[in-house]
Amino acid sequence: MATVALEGMRFFAYHGYYEEERLIGGEYVVDVYITTDVSKAAVKDDLERTINYENIHTICQAVMKEPCKLIETVAEKISLRIKHLYHYIKEMKIRVRKLNPPLNGPVQQAMVEVDGDFRKKCGRCQRPLLCYGDRSCWCIDTHVHKGQLEQLKIQYGNNCLCKECLDFFAA
Repeated sequence: MATVALEGMRFFAYHGYYEEERLIGGEYVVDVYITTDVSKAAVKDDLERTINYENIHTICQAVMKEPCKLIETVAEKISLRIKHLYHYIKEMKIRVRKLNPPLNGPVQQAMVEVDGDFRKKCGRCQRPLLCYGDRSCWCIDTHVHKGQLEQLKIQYGNNCLCKECLDFFAA
């Protein structure tokens, strides 16, 4: 495992709860930390087998151009776009800092940090699986009857099942 990181990406953006903040704009710093297996990329010296930090910067830059009221929203948008581009991420941390937030006194920065652990185990067979827990997950398109899915959720404590186990119940 390795951590691929981009620290200190600086952006001028128009985020803020108050309309004035979205009109005037402010300075932001974004840090991204991604844990993944880089062994194949290192052996083959192949950029396609690892996290391309140019893509990470481009994602952050695009999200920062979309005004949001909350930096929490900004961090989550960055996280979602990265994890949908790279399906083999094990863990990820996104930190968004708003420099000199407009408060009733001097404050260096306001910060939000979101992180996720995308390593889970199948509730039935205990094999490791990757699940993002959102509408993009492969299990959304399963052919298991909806009523049976509800029973499986109860039986396996609302834990995800791997594709092989879901295929078993779909048969």
